[in-house]
Amino acid sequence: MDTRERLIASTRELLWERGYVGTSPKAIQERSGAGQGSMYHHFRGKPDLALAAISRSAEELRGRAEAEFSGPGTTVERISAYLRRERDALKGCPVGRLTQDPDVMADPELRRPVEETFAWLTDRLAGLLAEGRANGELDTGLDPASTATALVAVLQGGYVLARAADSVEVYARAMDGALGLLTAHVR
Repeated sequence: MDTRERLIASTRELLWERGYVGTSPKAIQERSGAGQGSMYHHFRGKPDLALAAISRSAEELRGRAEAEFSGPGTTVERISAYLRRERDALKGCPVGRLTQDPDVMADPELRRPVEETFAWLTDRLAGLLAEGRANGELDTGLDPASTATALVAVLQGGYVLARAADSVEVYARAMDGALGLLTAHVR
């Protein structure tokens, strides 16, 4: 991995662990093994590096989700694969946690990839649900947009509850509950 990639990877980890304020240039340099000169050779400063790290986390989240959404199976099976895939529930979502970071949310540039990712995720789920409704798998009364929003909210809320309880079981129960509500609409 080259220096630029090490800087991005280290910043991603630190943002996830400590938030924006806790992610100092010194901490980034120490974790990445890169010197100050290397950091400023590749990035204009901490905000530029943070944007690259947040964008990379967002791209990775979308890529992993898309792999499950475009995989084999029924609509419910694909959504289930996404919700139940292996995650570090106690660490939380690397993108979702940023919504709790006032410095990220106050900066339109840093906020943009977070907003875009959740908009994409909600729209992609709504599209899958609409597909399931159109092909007769799901009830015609199911509202794809509202249901997709609820699924994203349960997913993110599941992380919060798991962290609060220090239990991955709480996250698993939240996903089971969301899928139970969805499967009630299977024809």
